[in-house]
Amino acid sequence: MLEQYKRTFWRMQSMICFATLAVYFGLHRLWALSALFFLVMQMGSVIGASWAARLVRKSQGLSF
Repeated sequence: MLEQYKRTFWRMQSMICFATLAVYFGLHRLWALSALFFLVMQMGSVIGASWAARLVRKSQGLSF
């Protein structure tokens, strides 16, 4: 999982920061909602990396 997360780290972090700033400025500077959005995006990033690593392991085990 860590390898998958390392490969996509900078792209995902820049996307998360951009989306968080868009939420912050789009919702009239509600920092609490923006912080919650940021945390949910971070958790989604970690969960997505672990899921992708699991799929890669699964596909390697099924290769002929």
